[in-house]
Amino acid sequence: MEKWDLYDKNRKKLNKVVLRGEKLKKNEFHLVVNGWIKNEKNEFLITQRAPNKSFAYMWECTGGSAQSGETSLDAIAREIKEELNIKIDKTKARLFNSALRFFKDCPDILDVWIILDNTPIEKIKIQKDEVMNVKWATKQEILDLYNQGKFEANIFFEEVLNSL
Repeated sequence: MEKWDLYDKNRKKLNKVVLRGEKLKKNEFHLVVNGWIKNEKNEFLITQRAPNKSFAYMWECTGGSAQSGETSLDAIAREIKEELNIKIDKTKARLFNSALRFFKDCPDILDVWIILDNTPIEKIKIQKDEVMNVKWATKQEILDLYNQGKFEANIFFEEVLNSL
């Protein structure tokens, strides 16, 4: 079972760990990370969710929940390694922005990272129970997928794309 550290709304770590799926109390948040992997051509590496996942077949950037004891950067590095078998250079990652999100029973702190990486598609090995497809996409290709209802956007979607 996945364990999460909890934080207050000011991102102060609480002395509390919960199991994934447990209902959180008022002013308890878990840490979620999202990584926009960008190459030197200003393309983003996007993934298509596996059929067994919620939001099946939707395109997105890699992400997930931080596990107990992980920093935000450690969490996004682990998620990218697990889902894409890419070991990122943490010195080429920068925190783009953070936000509190108030989902019912499971509020979180979302950290959005931009990571510079040029791994060729043929070197990527996807985790099949999480990801069914992967590709490098331009800003316009991502916007087209979004406008077709095929891209799962987070709160900083437009800001990230406009940073190209």
